[in-house]
Amino acid sequence: METKKAALLSVSDKTGITEIAKYLADNSYTLLATGKTAQLLREKGLEITEVADYTGSAEFLGGRVKTLHPSVFGGILYKRADENDRKQIAERSIYSIDVMCVNLYPFQNVAEKADATEEDLIENIDIGGVSLLRAAAKNHKDVVILSDPSDYPAFMEKDKEGTADLKFRRELAVKAFNTTAQYDSLITERLSREFNLGNNYLNLNLKKESDLRYGENPHQKAALYGDFYKYFEKIIGKELSYNNILDIVAATEITAEFDKPAAVIIKHNNPSGAALGADISLAYDKALKCDPVSAFGGIVCFNRSITAELAHKLNDIFLEVVIAPGFDEGVIEILSSKKQRRVLRQARNYEGAFTLRSIPGGVLVQDKDSGAPDPDNLRNATGIDYDTLTHKDLMFAWKIVKHVKSNAIVLVKDNATIGIGAGQVSRIDSVKIAINKARGFGFDVAGACSASDAFFPFPDNIEELAAAGVTAVIQPGGSVNDEAVIRRAKELGISMVFTGIRHFKH
Repeated sequence: METKKAALLSVSDKTGITEIAKYLADNSYTLLATGKTAQLLREKGLEITEVADYTGSAEFLGGRVKTLHPSVFGGILYKRADENDRKQIAERSIYSIDVMCVNLYPFQNVAEKADATEEDLIENIDIGGVSLLRAAAKNHKDVVILSDPSDYPAFMEKDKEGTADLKFRRELAVKAFNTTAQYDSLITERLSREFNLGNNYLNLNLKKESDLRYGENPHQKAALYGDFYKYFEKIIGKELSYNNILDIVAATEITAEFDKPAAVIIKHNNPSGAALGADISLAYDKALKCDPVSAFGGIVCFNRSITAELAHKLNDIFLEVVIAPGFDEGVIEILSSKKQRRVLRQARNYEGAFTLRSIPGGVLVQDKDSGAPDPDNLRNATGIDYDTLTHKDLMFAWKIVKHVKSNAIVLVKDNATIGIGAGQVSRIDSVKIAINKARGFGFDVAGACSASDAFFPFPDNIEELAAAGVTAVIQPGGSVNDEAVIRRAKELGISMVFTGIRHFKH
């Protein structure tokens, strides 16, 4: 008995499904389809056999059960080269399902909704679709599994040419297995949060977005995985580099700290200048003034739309990447005059749940550093009063120092950095660098505020800051030498605020 060949179509993402269904029908495939897929294809004039009619088993349990049937899975899993398998399929009048177009319920889309309920999540967990993908991928020598609509054109072209060979089928099978692995990872992670459960497994099944030209250095290979471009839209310029992406993340994490117009310039993953302003153009002026030398070739980010006035200023120096949530009329044309520049629109803010660092044999995982002191519970350790403007500068400095590599010291005046000391093995070195930077670019340090990402281990840091004219300091506290540091600060007339929160950034 001859076994009829069929294609099974059951998709949530209906991109391209009509085109490939017509191609399959034109090439003598019986089209089996479910629910809304069948309805759509009938409306397009195609002859469709509903899976329920084919199996003789109507969908039930609200559609939860429709493809889980021996007539479906037998037609997928039987080995075409096995005489006994072929005989069993023929005896049962089962179609040979040689091509499958299947994708899954959009669990991720539902999981990302702030108002998604537990019931919403559960009902969008696909069972039959995952089973179909795994079955077809397992028997990929005999079945072409199309889990991604972007693969439809390649399949049709190869099928016409007779080149849909084993190598191609293997690629499609691995993609299908990756699809189900990522799907299960998403479900596990989201339901662990929904049910307030710990998760003893770290699931990182991320799709490659693109290969990068190289990593941190030209001899290192690199690639981008995941959904980075869900958050950023590249408007102008060539592809982003590995280092660009790291700096973009650093920049946008800083501007996200502020409600007022904010600008930050990033160089080598550290801010070279950051400021708030009455408007976004003034904020940029203040940020640039902090270190106009390091700003050359840097990345600049704003939390407001870029105006034409600001765009002209940005063209005065070479800035490799410009990031903003929007652009006023004519701004893109102005920024386009610099040919080597990339311009990105930040499409949405993001709050990473955790950070990862690779180590031999595994990864380190930690919560994102979102700690912020309660302004009402700050401890004025020296008891020396300070005014409202000083308080605002201290709070600004504390938000910036969190994003500077340890050991970190930030000097601030008028909600703008005037000196930054970053990444030194000794805190006193960071203090000296911040002071020298400020003086080198013409700032008067007298009356400035300072932030330290961790406690001062000895009074020498305070003495250095006081000698430069700093009048107020914010730091975590917690050193065994706190009393000695506090005592020396009192003697020098410095207000010193303890936050109780450390911000190491290694």
